[in-house]
Amino acid sequence: MAKSGKKIGGFGDERINLAAAIILLMMSIANIPSAMATTKGLSQIVTPDLQPEGNLSLSLQIQDKRIANPYELQAELGLTKWAEVAVFRGFQPDDWIFATEIGLLTKEPYLLSVGFVNWSPHLNVDPQPFIEAGYCTEHHKVFGGAIHSGYKNEAILGYAYDFNERWRVQVDWLSGSENSSTIGFTCNVTRDFQFNPALYVSNGPKHDLFGYIVFTYTFHLWGDKKETEPSGKRPEPVAGAK
Repeated sequence: MAKSGKKIGGFGDERINLAAAIILLMMSIANIPSAMATTKGLSQIVTPDLQPEGNLSLSLQIQDKRIANPYELQAELGLTKWAEVAVFRGFQPDDWIFATEIGLLTKEPYLLSVGFVNWSPHLNVDPQPFIEAGYCTEHHKVFGGAIHSGYKNEAILGYAYDFNERWRVQVDWLSGSENSSTIGFTCNVTRDFQFNPALYVSNGPKHDLFGYIVFTYTFHLWGDKKETEPSGKRPEPVAGAK
């Protein structure tokens, strides 16, 4: 599942909130046994591969305020082999954002899922339903689908190439002048920890550039531990932030 991408406004000094977010993330890491890392979608889009059952991923996302909430904590949990849920905690503005994904076809290389993202009851933002398909081989991953945002439908496209279990390059695109194209990479520093920096290029006429990075640590709470072992193509079936 991809990261929250809801557009927001507002300015201000968020250093205290950022410090609190980092402390909360580190406290969580210190108190839960670790497991294999995940690849949290691509930089901008939802992806149809699900979080493995029993895996909890905690993330800290920092991004240009023109992309979305500048500082967000995320928690993504695989409930079953075909369902996952996610919650995002934003600090500017104060917000809670919810998402879920259900796998209709979960056996690689062919994937198909539905769900919704960016539901913010606190800010009265309706959920954005999506449908997306994927074709994932050892090195090549291709994704495509559509998402309903507001009063319009937007196209989703993405591609990733896994060099090995540690390195991936990725590009994605979400249609609409208020959205962007992105290019970035993912590095699995350890079996539990990864980071994903990316550059956003606005679809608008000026093609403005925005920065983004997310740090993720994943824990195995229950389920089959074999699902978290290296498969030779990546640390585990990709989810993302998407």
